[in-house]
Amino acid sequence: MTQPTPIRRPARPRLLDLYCCQGGAGMGYYLAGFDVTGVDIRPQPRYPFTFVQADAIDYVQVHGAEFDFIHASPPCQHDSECQRLHGNAHPDLIAPTRAALEATGRPWVIENVGGALPKLRNAVMLCGAMFGLETYRHRHFEPGGGFSFVPPSHPAHTVPQAKMGRPVPPGHFGQFIGNFSGVALARRVMGVPWMNRDGIRECIPPAYTHRVGISCLAGAGTHGGVVAA
Repeated sequence: MTQPTPIRRPARPRLLDLYCCQGGAGMGYYLAGFDVTGVDIRPQPRYPFTFVQADAIDYVQVHGAEFDFIHASPPCQHDSECQRLHGNAHPDLIAPTRAALEATGRPWVIENVGGALPKLRNAVMLCGAMFGLETYRHRHFEPGGGFSFVPPSHPAHTVPQAKMGRPVPPGHFGQFIGNFSGVALARRVMGVPWMNRDGIRECIPPAYTHRVGISCLAGAGTHGGVVAA
């Protein structure tokens, strides 16, 4: 009797998630089809994938070339309007992160807030309304290493937005930044049911990086698309 041949399932391409926090970006890439490893200098017990506690730039300099695609979200506090108003000082990590990514020879994106836009090159903006989310939460993505992608169309902002830190009234979109009210609502709107308030206030909705990841796997970049094995 002929024995059945075991089905050999292809390995998922590897995604390195730098400055990963609680894993909003990582979840989007996982749902797109990547095997995700996150790196953060602080412990991240809520991170849902393989986690390495390390300095992100040091780690990518040593291990970056081992991955198929790299996502980096340098801490945005340096370019946050709220932090500037409070006079808080934070390091600017965008330029050193870019230099480390460029040295890997891999396709990559750097994500950050609108305040960092002057430092980002050819950035693509993503908004929650593009994905049917009840939040606007603009974030900007600088593609590199030969990768590029096209965002969805950007709907007009016709729905009013709740004020920062206030409960979200009916018929409004939430901001979910700072010491916001309504963690349960934020989890549902953002698609991050495992996160606490600290993670939500800094995270990217997974819908954003799902779009980036799908574009990468489809070979949408100029010459940096990743093809699953």
